[in-house]
Amino acid sequence: MKKVSEIRNFVIAGHSGAGKTSLCDLMLFKAGAVDRQGSVDKKTSYSDYTSDEQEKQRSIYATPLHCEWNKNNLFFIDTPGYGEFIGETTAAMQAADNALIVIDGVDGISIGTTRAFKLARKQRLPRFALISRLDADRADFAKVLTELQEAYGKTVCVPLTIPVGSEGDLSKVVHVLRDTDIPDEIADMVGKYKEFLMDTIAESSEELMDKYLEGEILTDEEIAEGLHTAILAGDLIPVFAGSVEKDIGITELMNGTVNLFLDPVAKKEVELANGEMKEISAAGDGQAVVFKVVIDPFIGQLVFFKVIAGTVKADSEMINISNGNKERFGPILLMNGKEQENAKELVPGCIGAMAKLKHTHIGDTLGGSAKIRELNRIIFPNPVMSYAITAVKSGEEDKIASGLNKISECDPTVTLERHKETHEMLMSGMGDQHLNNVVRNLQEVYKVKVNLATPKIAYRETVTANGEAKYRHKKQTGGAGQFAEVQLKIEHNSEGYEFVNAVVGGNIPKNFIPAVEKGVVEAMIKGPLVGCVVEDLKVTVFDGKHHPVDSNEMAFKIASRMAFRDAMNQAKPILLEPIMTVKIMIPDQYMGDITGDLNHKRGRILGMGVEDGMQVVNADVPQSEMAKYATELRRITHGRGSFEIEFGRYEQVPSNVANEIMEKHQAELDDE
Repeated sequence: MKKVSEIRNFVIAGHSGAGKTSLCDLMLFKAGAVDRQGSVDKKTSYSDYTSDEQEKQRSIYATPLHCEWNKNNLFFIDTPGYGEFIGETTAAMQAADNALIVIDGVDGISIGTTRAFKLARKQRLPRFALISRLDADRADFAKVLTELQEAYGKTVCVPLTIPVGSEGDLSKVVHVLRDTDIPDEIADMVGKYKEFLMDTIAESSEELMDKYLEGEILTDEEIAEGLHTAILAGDLIPVFAGSVEKDIGITELMNGTVNLFLDPVAKKEVELANGEMKEISAAGDGQAVVFKVVIDPFIGQLVFFKVIAGTVKADSEMINISNGNKERFGPILLMNGKEQENAKELVPGCIGAMAKLKHTHIGDTLGGSAKIRELNRIIFPNPVMSYAITAVKSGEEDKIASGLNKISECDPTVTLERHKETHEMLMSGMGDQHLNNVVRNLQEVYKVKVNLATPKIAYRETVTANGEAKYRHKKQTGGAGQFAEVQLKIEHNSEGYEFVNAVVGGNIPKNFIPAVEKGVVEAMIKGPLVGCVVEDLKVTVFDGKHHPVDSNEMAFKIASRMAFRDAMNQAKPILLEPIMTVKIMIPDQYMGDITGDLNHKRGRILGMGVEDGMQVVNADVPQSEMAKYATELRRITHGRGSFEIEFGRYEQVPSNVANEIMEKHQAELDDE
């Protein structure tokens, strides 16, 4: 492998349909890495090579690729633009040194564009943009550039190449800094942005500023240095123009990856898991981060890693720093989709794959010695949608759990848990299409068919008044009997559950008080309204009776449980529902539809704003109204919206809705 200064590593991200995969296929072909140009439409793409991607004709997984261009090695990752597969993009960002964000020249900024910029900024990656598909009908470079500048800064998003012609008449691109033969129709634009770029370059250092102000001509090296400084600081996002279909502007883009994209040690430091910074060096023991795991039907588990520092060698022993296990490295693989070649060693910035590692998972740090320290782990987004999952065939629940655990090893945005209140097995993910893809894998790979259902809502119950009750439990059989009497009162307690022993005179001996509380706690598991957990109560036991022979713990548990239920009925119980805090990001034209839909869902809009060129709506919405929101939002916004969701609090259910819930609960009891 070449020296680090000749390595370029970047992630290609953006909205679905912007042409990322087609760009990757063209880059591989132009560089001579493959002998034919792949095609998404013809199902021959090197990046979208899996059967489910070919069927959908869109990226579902992040695919590492590599080629050589102008004597430099390019390692790049094609990522899915569809929001439900954001886990793949999130992990790929962790393995990148630069981010190239592809923007549709027709549709402009979409939610996938915004998401890509956010993720890149969060990872502190130098950002670049390609406005693509400029040969398409209604493509408008100037309009999209304006959108970019309004979202991220007029002096930040500066074009480095500008198209000549538009739509079907697109003929070439002009390099703002290098080309001298400028067509009249774009001469003013080229002049304007050349001045912008030169100002930015000059501002990168006092030395360049002095030279620039004195009218001296900056050398190519000084221009490159100034551009690198501004890009690394985030003060400049170079914008390229092009068309993959016509192969216009792509050569200039690939040259830009070599000349402008930062090399793997340009940042000089990397953040460790403990928050400290560590110097990046090509010397010493290898240090790598695992960002992707796939289950290959022929190879088995295949682990993808990016070298952060040092040199990683084939046929060597590595240590999983994250869990302390030793791993034996065999041949290192360089992958272009499903095609592979061997490498003896990799330096910082290189992306490789290793088969059959036994103890290594996504986010783990690998090191050539125990002195290597753990890197920051990948933080994946929280799931936004869940299904209750059961096996079609009885007795296959273990197969479901085993299959989903293996799937979540490859995609941590898929989770499986048994809800402690509803007792349902919940499969969660980023949306219905994401979870449908998981179900497909369960059936095809792990040979288990499943049923999906909308999860039950974990309602809660509490009281709005005081209640008091006395219950005597008396049972006499042939032998020893059971006797216990408990008097207690309940009241609302906003601080949570509290149990108070106010018995005096020994009417209930102290050794039976724990049994009384245990009976109360057991009764709180199923409230009187719909059988849900009761919360926010103060329970005071203040009197009772016992029998010196027939009283025992079981008798007092039963008495306190029944007394609690009677007191609950007197205390005006109410139903509580979980309220979710929701952040919705949409293009401006859908604002009215979204706010209207939220009102229909009993949502409470908390605020609105603008973020990265997208409208943002913050709202509180009952969980019962959000079960299929991923599907509904996609329908309303034609796939151009996204949302984040997390639990907020419990609130009282409106009486009309509560009555419907209780009637449904009673009907289910009657059917049993």
